[in-house]
Amino acid sequence: MIAALGASFAASLALADAKKAEPLTLTYEIFEVAFPHADLAECPAEMAAEDRFCRATLHSEEVHVFAFAYEGEQPLLSYAAYPFAGPAADTGQ
Repeated sequence: MIAALGASFAASLALADAKKAEPLTLTYEIFEVAFPHADLAECPAEMAAEDRFCRATLHSEEVHVFAFAYEGEQPLLSYAAYPFAGPAADTGQ
C-alpha cells in the first residue's frame, strides 16, 4: 500500500513538472492530425506571403484560417477568423 502511494506521488510530481514545461509551438505536424481542416489553394490576401501555406477549419459559424511556414518545423505564423457565408448566401436564400 505504501509503495503504491509512493508511486502515485512520484507520478504526480512528474505531472507537475510537465505542467511547468515551456509553451508548445503549434506546428503543422500537430495541427494536421489534431484538427479536421481543408487545404487552401492560397491564403487570404491579408495573410498571403511566399513563405507560408494556409489551412481552414469551420467552427461556430466562422472559418478559421491558420498560416504555417513552409520551412523548418512549419510553425504557425498567423491566424484569422472570418464569418462563414454558406451556400444559402450564394443563392440569395
